[in-house]
Amino acid sequence: MMAAAGDVLRQSLPDVGAAELHVLAVDDSHVDRKVIERLLKISSCKVTVVESGTRALQYLGLDGDKSSIGFDSVKVNLIMTDYSMPGMTGYELLKKIKQESSVFREIPVVVMSSENILTRIDSCLEEGAEEFLLKPVKLSDVKRLTNFIMRGEGKKGEKKCQKRSRSDDCSSPSLSTAFSSVAHSCDLSSLSPSALSSKKSRLCAEI
Repeated sequence: MMAAAGDVLRQSLPDVGAAELHVLAVDDSHVDRKVIERLLKISSCKVTVVESGTRALQYLGLDGDKSSIGFDSVKVNLIMTDYSMPGMTGYELLKKIKQESSVFREIPVVVMSSENILTRIDSCLEEGAEEFLLKPVKLSDVKRLTNFIMRGEGKKGEKKCQKRSRSDDCSSPSLSTAFSSVAHSCDLSSLSPSALSSKKSRLCAEI
């Protein structure tokens, strides 16, 4: 039964155009599904909406049913899923996609939630989510995500900087640090005070 429903979902969709993004949106809320579908269509995306993680796996062909159509033919560029859903959460769906599918592992997955819980955000990002969006999702959020995908640019480095903003790993060196590293390579001890001042001025100008 599940396989048959998955077949209907796939067959009801036209082929994806070369410049058209196909987004699979997963949310148990009818209202939220309509909102994200509208935002994605405004952003010139083709959208498939399903109401649960189970239905998403079924559509992707990851439900374990041997009679399902092979998921090699399913073209999805982005998966957006709500975090809190009955049965299977968005986090569990994310893990299934990232850990059990060699085909869909590299597809960006965006998790959405109305609750700003840091541990939840960290868990999803650590598990491989491309982004964690707080609801209500805005048109600017959707356009930013689709633009990144269209350009084929990864966000993982930027994402880690945002998530770990309290860390120094992603911060730029300060001017004083840069000056110290440059000055360290120069022997300034033999210069007169006026010459030293002039040398520092030139170094600062170069930096």
